[in-house]
Amino acid sequence: LAPAEAEALVRALQRSELRDIGGQGWLRQHEYVEKLNMHGILSASAGQEQLLTELLVTHAKIPVLIGELISVEIWKHKIFPMLCRLEDFKPRSTFPIYVVLHHEASIINLLETVFFFKEICESAEDSILDLIDYCHRKLILLAARSTKAQAVTSAELRAELLASPSCMQADPVPPQELQKQAEMMEFEISLKALSVLRFITDQVDSLPLGALTRMLNTHNLPCLLVELVEHCPWSCWEAGKLKKFENGTWHMVPPEDQVKMTKLDGQVWLALLNLLLSPECQRKYRFDGFNKSQLLKLRAFLTDVLIDQLPHLVEMQRFLSYLAVTEPAPPKKDLILEQVPVIWDHILKKNSGKWEAIAKYQVKHAFSPTEEELKLQARRWAQTYSLDMMEALATDKPRCRVCGVEAAKRCSRCRNEWYCTRACQVQHWQKHKPACNLMA
Repeated sequence: LAPAEAEALVRALQRSELRDIGGQGWLRQHEYVEKLNMHGILSASAGQEQLLTELLVTHAKIPVLIGELISVEIWKHKIFPMLCRLEDFKPRSTFPIYVVLHHEASIINLLETVFFFKEICESAEDSILDLIDYCHRKLILLAARSTKAQAVTSAELRAELLASPSCMQADPVPPQELQKQAEMMEFEISLKALSVLRFITDQVDSLPLGALTRMLNTHNLPCLLVELVEHCPWSCWEAGKLKKFENGTWHMVPPEDQVKMTKLDGQVWLALLNLLLSPECQRKYRFDGFNKSQLLKLRAFLTDVLIDQLPHLVEMQRFLSYLAVTEPAPPKKDLILEQVPVIWDHILKKNSGKWEAIAKYQVKHAFSPTEEELKLQARRWAQTYSLDMMEALATDKPRCRVCGVEAAKRCSRCRNEWYCTRACQVQHWQKHKPACNLMA
């Protein structure tokens, strides 16, 4: 994006009402977020994300993005299940609903890209409390997933759903299938939330009043992070082989790399370092019997191999050794007025008792487009996901839509599907035809 175009998109960002989600105005907002998200990824890979950061800070848009993030989260919990239960809801295409599900992934990905910078964290102001609560909810989902089922195959996760426009416009699927896709997306969204939380802990000294108390005592994030270290939901054993989730896919780990720390492992350990070794955190955290016993579990994971990869963990090792033989002083009781997050509660109170009415309104006005409206929206998305942009974002060579091998041929009409041979293209044509007609 040109600087002027990026600024225009940032300026245009605004909060939406829950009722308006999925509508034409809201879809334009999603296009803006998606373009900024892709621009942020490309800028970060080139080390040039400073412009986007400055624009978001200057125009005070981080609280807007956080508000939109929580709004879509509430929509997923309150409205989406009702849509799936409505007997008269038989959409011609589930593409409009998928866009809403995808919106949360786009925003959290954008926040992950920019929250590395201190000024972004500070510009969130009081809404940082809402973002902390959001990240806490996602980490609980990760911890629950790790204790229920370690293995999630790449086929189940279908990471391409987070980026592929052609997948969004494939054959219509039942709403129940969309629910499964939403659950699959939730895993990757939760991993992004873990990264955002780690960046927030980097700035403990500049957080608003009450944010630290909320992380340490209200949510007890140190113990939750210990749970993630212990069960590690982004790795699993399958048929005697170790698989780890990195860069959007599950892959087999060769024996010589099994002790290698992944980026996700590093995020958890860095967050723990920030929360436990800061003097201010140690002053506020309750080192009672339960918390102490949970934290001491970390000693079993602090091997020489791990410390060689992240030398700062030596300080953690010393702290835990000291904690094991001492009784830390109870937290100092300060007389303060605690800040509380407001976005979640505000949206719930404003729409309480209206969930079914909102669902029926959206079925009529947002999720039952005519064929002409669907074609128009598909063309807009073809422009948003320009081929040059998508190829720049892709880390791997294109794969055949049918057999999965490397592909060199592309559909000449829509230019969105790849095939290794004409035989595969002919085999896939009946499934691809509806999406191709929309995109062409």
